Amino acid sequence: MSRTGTCSSAGEKIQINVNGEECSTQARTLEALLISLEFTKIRVATAINGEFVPASQRASIQLSTGDNIEIVSARQGG
Repeated sequence: MSRTGTCSSAGEKIQINVNGEECSTQARTLEALLISLEFTKIRVATAINGEFVPASQRASIQLSTGDNIEIVSARQGG
């Protein structure tokens, strides 16, 4: 992940994969994970286990050990 945030945080953690990297996180929702990874100021697309998750549903999507999360930001240029 090319962000300044970290998956690791205090408290009980689960093991997940974010953009192909293993990480431990205390986050229990996709929204909480994005906040912990400092993805709050840019627009991103998200998917869990290959399924697209709209921004409007991120707060209600629960994370589980072993989930594969993809976070992709748009790039400009050609």
